[in-house]
Amino acid sequence: MRAAATIRAATPRDLDQLTAALARSFRDDPVFTWLLPDAHARESRARGVFATMLRTGALRLGGVELAELDGAIVGGAIWYPPDRWQPGFLDQLRAVPGYVRAFRRRIGPASELLQALARAHPHAPHWYLYVVGVDPSHQGRGVAGTLLRSRLDRCDVAGDPAYLEATSVATVPLYAHLGFEATGTPALPSGAPVVTAMWRAPAGRAAR
Repeated sequence: MRAAATIRAATPRDLDQLTAALARSFRDDPVFTWLLPDAHARESRARGVFATMLRTGALRLGGVELAELDGAIVGGAIWYPPDRWQPGFLDQLRAVPGYVRAFRRRIGPASELLQALARAHPHAPHWYLYVVGVDPSHQGRGVAGTLLRSRLDRCDVAGDPAYLEATSVATVPLYAHLGFEATGTPALPSGAPVVTAMWRAPAGRAAR
């Protein structure tokens, strides 16, 4: 029998292992493939994206969790608490150099994509799942589901909705199994892959 993943809150000491696992998990993701078309550099650039995100705000807000198997970090989830999904002005300033290094000439499309997603973002308070990823060598073992249930169980207790954007049609059934419902496909920049917006009412509550 395979051991179940252990879920815990991430700390600054986990940054290197966590960003490596997330970057590997998004190596073939449609949005990252579009934003970072150089396959040879994609993983290292993605590490820069996640490291910037975590260092300049996400980690401090307390919504980042990771999954461990046999003492190694194999995946993680970056959640933003209700009403905190948009970084403040100072956090945005601190993040600019890291994102420019990671995206380089693709910083324009990356910025346009984020603005388009922000325009479609729901206004009601909710937990926002920015990313969840599991190292490809550990996928298919229920790690992603375990990671997500950790936060969603607490959402149910507190009565908090949750929201995400599925960047691959293949992941929509997983999210649906966990109670998310598709609410539409935001209008994105030309050439960007389809993204599915999904909303989850807390268990026992009516959908939005």
